[in-house]
Amino acid sequence: SCVVFEALFCLLAKRPAAVKDCSALVTGVILACNLPANIPLWTAVVGCFAAIVVAKQLFGGLGTNFANPALVGRLALFIGFAAHMTNYAYPVKGGIDLVASATTDAVASATPLAAAEIPAGSTLGLLLGQYGGMLGETCSLALILGGVYLILTGTISALIPFSYLGTVAVLSAVTGHDVVVQLLSGGLMLGAWFMATDYVTSPITKRGQIVYGICLGLLTGLFRLFGGSAEGVSYAIIISNLLVPL
Repeated sequence: SCVVFEALFCLLAKRPAAVKDCSALVTGVILACNLPANIPLWTAVVGCFAAIVVAKQLFGGLGTNFANPALVGRLALFIGFAAHMTNYAYPVKGGIDLVASATTDAVASATPLAAAEIPAGSTLGLLLGQYGGMLGETCSLALILGGVYLILTGTISALIPFSYLGTVAVLSAVTGHDVVVQLLSGGLMLGAWFMATDYVTSPITKRGQIVYGICLGLLTGLFRLFGGSAEGVSYAIIISNLLVPL
């Protein structure tokens, strides 16, 4: 859907086709990771429209967007379709075969942040994603390995995720919250490795990247620990994106 919206907008606006740079494809994948696995598909399409048309193309296209397009799409869906965006499900014990069967055994679940408890298996359960949540945010182990790969290949700077995660850890410890739960659940790992490091909306200087990561951590901790919602990563990244020029 992201690719289709990008192609149509460029056609209507008589701009050169931007589909070949694959940025819309990346936005679509990241947005999918920010959605529940059982969300109605039409809702996901609405999120793609908000991400590509509203957040990206109306501000000039790739390189001129003010915030991460996938996050704008996620927040638009949270505002407009909160019931769909908080209807998490995870496979029950015993495993499922998505290929062999069109139906899956699943149960609704709150995230560990919302339930204020560690999933079954404690730290191992958090690492493996044995709890409800967005499609791409629950398996912390996979996200960490992916982040390490991006750093080793020079794709992203380690300063942003390390300063971000470190600030959340320190703030959680100081306020008496479980550091492991705060780090390994919710959208923190997905946001720290794959969204806060977006080239267009993050600082280019090392000092700026550290300050940016600290701002992300402070805002995430503020929203999580003292706000009305258990999650705060999306809002923290959007606000910090707006602070990047400063």
